[in-house]
Amino acid sequence: MTDSTHTRSQTESSLAVALKYDGENAPKVTAKGSQEIAEQIIELAKKHNVPLTENKELVTLLSTLELGEEIPEMLYLAVAEIIAFAYMLKGKVPEGFQSQ
Repeated sequence: MTDSTHTRSQTESSLAVALKYDGENAPKVTAKGSQEIAEQIIELAKKHNVPLTENKELVTLLSTLELGEEIPEMLYLAVAEIIAFAYMLKGKVPEGFQSQ
């Protein structure tokens, strides 16, 4: 299962980061940018119904990663919460998950 999520910070200099999660490996940075590029990333996410979340601190940390780079272990929990929220919004259940 492949999913994407975007996180952004709406400040004077907007910043956006897109992540891709394949369900097996750590999420990877697939796009990042500031100002006009950030707005393009956000508009593409909206156009394709990709869930968006705002978290200034997280997007600032994620924006330091290189394109294609996996998120560091210290960010697993924060990103996992975002992915879980995106799954819930889409009515998806992770592979192998059994509800009680």
